[in-house]
Amino acid sequence: MSSTAAGSRRRIASWLILVVDLGFIAWGGMAAAFLDRLIGPGGKSILPAGYEGFSKGSWSDLLRTAPGAAAYMGVLYRTYGMYNVVIGLMGSAIAITAFRRGERWAWWTLLAGNTIALVSAIIYDRVVNAIGPFEMTEYLGLVIVWGACAVTAPFRAASPPARDVMRASEAR
Repeated sequence: MSSTAAGSRRRIASWLILVVDLGFIAWGGMAAAFLDRLIGPGGKSILPAGYEGFSKGSWSDLLRTAPGAAAYMGVLYRTYGMYNVVIGLMGSAIAITAFRRGERWAWWTLLAGNTIALVSAIIYDRVVNAIGPFEMTEYLGLVIVWGACAVTAPFRAASPPARDVMRASEAR
């Protein structure tokens, strides 16, 4: 593949990865700043939906019997939201700089970082039984990142061993 074709693929792939990472920023920012307004499965707020899906208990009962525990869960979830913002910011910065330049470490970082972040979110959703339309975007994000990384993989075709090159030059 020519260097211009590789550069074009990296540019398109970086835009695709950027969309996924901007999603982390948007979702994480909403979780951190507007947790009560972040809608989860069934149209409920994400934290009560997750709690009820996991415990099979009632969020309102938890608020009544253990308000401190509910408040603590809110702090944890908001912190998780900030981690998503940071993952999205770092991924975005890498996607529009080092990844576009074709730096190998950037490819590996975006592949591993986005995979870990998305798969951990998918696992959380499954554990708390919180699967809805929005959660499906995590699967879509994973497909996008893997596809973008697949078409820009920094692997070269194996070159012939040095002894074969030497033999070929001696045969002339």
